[in-house]
Amino acid sequence: MPALSNGDIAARLEEIAALLELQAASSYRVDAYRRAADYARRLERPLADILAEGGVPALVALPTIGHAIARTIRDLIDTGRSAMLDRLRGDGDAVSILASVPAIGPVLAERLRRELGIDSLEDLELAAHDGRLAALPGFGAKRLAAVRDTLATRLGRRRSRRSGAVRAPLPPVDDLLSVDREYRDRAAAGELPTIAPRRFNPAREAWLPILHATRGDRHYTALFSNTARAHELGRTHDWVVIYADGHDAEYQCTVVTTARGPFRGRRVVRGREAECYTLYQQRAARRGRVLVPPGDEISEA
Repeated sequence: MPALSNGDIAARLEEIAALLELQAASSYRVDAYRRAADYARRLERPLADILAEGGVPALVALPTIGHAIARTIRDLIDTGRSAMLDRLRGDGDAVSILASVPAIGPVLAERLRRELGIDSLEDLELAAHDGRLAALPGFGAKRLAAVRDTLATRLGRRRSRRSGAVRAPLPPVDDLLSVDREYRDRAAAGELPTIAPRRFNPAREAWLPILHATRGDRHYTALFSNTARAHELGRTHDWVVIYADGHDAEYQCTVVTTARGPFRGRRVVRGREAECYTLYQQRAARRGRVLVPPGDEISEA
């Protein structure tokens, strides 16, 4: 696939800025993408050449381009698309998203969607660890390991190996739960802009609230889960997917309400339940209360 020109990249950065502005993101973030678009359009040297020679750090070294925008440019050059732009548009296409994982092509991506109901990278990661992928014919240990490794990088569990950096610090669960609460409260009050997701929405109704928020030096985007599994279980207005941008990597997680165990009725970050329990325990201690220690039963159904 031919690399996008600087003008093509600038046009997509401008679209990101316009959508962020429409969705009430901070003016600082909107202006950052507009400045980067203007710089990319005026730059004489192809951004693709700069990326090929020095990777993401070489892009970050350019004026007006920070880590988040550099990763967006990298994705546009490498794949022709940006997950962030797709998210802002509401255009996440399941097969295309799954097929972007090197160990999975379009045919297998369609099979995963059809047979296992997987339609997001988060769903794919869960299936890679709960045995569903291992049980699928054609998924040997080598392919499974490749999928796990790719998703660990893509979903922000650690920094991209292309940069040669060490593991990125995870967003604090306190911040994630704070963003989750703000999102659900404002969505319930009808205070958030809405987008029209492409999946499970043939009428193209703008029903999905979207929140852009900031905690410290991280930018957060929150949306209700629009996956096949969430629809199947009736949890589209309970599961909240949060994207955290900052510290040189994007991190994705899902916050859910647990139905049993000491977390019953509480909001927890999937995969980080122990940290959430510690936080709730600390809060309870400040109020003179004690929580039951967690056991094996605390995982989400």
